[in-house]
Amino acid sequence: MTGFNRAKMARGFALALGGSLALLAAMPASAALQVGEKAPDFTLKAALGGKEMPFSLKQALKKGPVVLYFFPAAFTPGCTIEAHSFAEATDSFNKLHATVIGVTSGNIDRVAEFSKVECRNKFAVAADPDAKIAGEYKNQMQAMGKTLSDRTSYVIAPDGKILMAYSDRNPEQHITKSLEAVKAWRAKHS
Repeated sequence: MTGFNRAKMARGFALALGGSLALLAAMPASAALQVGEKAPDFTLKAALGGKEMPFSLKQALKKGPVVLYFFPAAFTPGCTIEAHSFAEATDSFNKLHATVIGVTSGNIDRVAEFSKVECRNKFAVAADPDAKIAGEYKNQMQAMGKTLSDRTSYVIAPDGKILMAYSDRNPEQHITKSLEAVKAWRAKHS
């Protein structure tokens, strides 16, 4: 999708919500966990290719680094763009033995559909009801009377330490920064 089409889709979505996106963008996010901090462990209901499964951070870290990205809501313009980009980059992450997991404050049925349609069966997405895990990672926001995950990406080393933390409501750089952090870690640990 071109930048023009993305912008057009986002403007249309904002108009459809009666300006709610402008309100969402104005709400401050809490400060994300920082590089070097220990990542809180969690297990959530997730889906890959529409099929439900448990996702355990502890188990995923046994295989290598984990790219954990939080996003506000499935099937919204920015979150869809980000999911498509992560799906396109999943093979690159897999070659580096890194696991990608998206987390949002939706229910498992919606997340399962999102994993199939927008994540293109490439990586798992977990449901974080009421954004409780997002709260442990210090990246919640309030929008439309709900607590949501703010758009924040982390790269977590197998020892559980955060290698990269990046918060930006614009989805464009999350994938690039995550891939760079995994490559840098892999270069030091090969």
